[in-house]
Amino acid sequence: MNENLSVPNAPSIPGLTFRRFQGETDYPHMAALISICKIADGVERSTNVDDIARTFRHLENCDPQTDMLFAEMDGQVIAYGRIWWDDLLDGVRLYHPFGFLHPDWRHKGIGTFMWETAEGRAREIAAGHPKETPKFFQAEPFDSEIDLVALLESRGYRPARYETHMLRDLREPFPEAPMPPGLEVRPVEMEHVRPIFEASNEAFRDHWGSRDESDEEYKSQLESPDFRPELWKVAWDDDQVASAVHNFVDEKENVEYQRKRGYTEGICTRRPWRKLGLARSLLVQSMQMFKEIGMTETALGVDSENLSGALRLYESVGYRKVKQQINYRKPME
Repeated sequence: MNENLSVPNAPSIPGLTFRRFQGETDYPHMAALISICKIADGVERSTNVDDIARTFRHLENCDPQTDMLFAEMDGQVIAYGRIWWDDLLDGVRLYHPFGFLHPDWRHKGIGTFMWETAEGRAREIAAGHPKETPKFFQAEPFDSEIDLVALLESRGYRPARYETHMLRDLREPFPEAPMPPGLEVRPVEMEHVRPIFEASNEAFRDHWGSRDESDEEYKSQLESPDFRPELWKVAWDDDQVASAVHNFVDEKENVEYQRKRGYTEGICTRRPWRKLGLARSLLVQSMQMFKEIGMTETALGVDSENLSGALRLYESVGYRKVKQQINYRKPME
């Protein structure tokens, strides 16, 4: 069992201690903390121990033994944080502080201290990275996470981009959205999954803040209970993937929130097949499919400033904004 850490400048609160990651035994503590925080922060998510274990099996650019910090009050986990980094295709390197703090222990200096510690660890990591690479901290709270938003803004983070989360009531009529001639939608077989993954990487390279998903992320997707390629809508031009919608159902979430929602996510079209109405057609086909299997609503997230006009497209087929996620950035000194 790890010993408590001696950490300088920590809040002086009786019973408060800090320690490192202790492996799989920490997963239940992390899942419990996420469940408590989501209620206080107005965030809908269903994260269990299996989800956390899958994430940690495929960690990249993060060593949990050195890049995580836990806070305990009288031996009970009240906070944890983690830092990792990744590279964008525009040459920027992002460092991601991330974590959760029990709502009963907020506004006591613990969150600020843990964020300072995470940023300090990120600077240590960055010291070994190329100096000429532009470096930024980034965090992506929902607008309902008021405490985290206030903390970020107090530390010099500023909104760089907004992601709009949208819902579509499947009881409403569907618009006409014919397929462009010469293209067809085929059932997805397992041998199609890797080509679709690679085609989607290519299609998303034109988006703001884009990066290619890695092989580890691909493996994680294959292990996810949300991996349902039989629900995907993929348009083919002969043997070429032209466009795709990576549909899925989060069964845990639907049970917890007593709803019947399908997700129409990962909507992408490769350059040669854009401006043909292809994504619109696949999206409407996806909504029709979800209604046929008993869903009552669909949801998606979209970059609010997407240059392809994606937000307008989704509004045109009946999606409406329900919440917003903010991409905050701060230059690393």
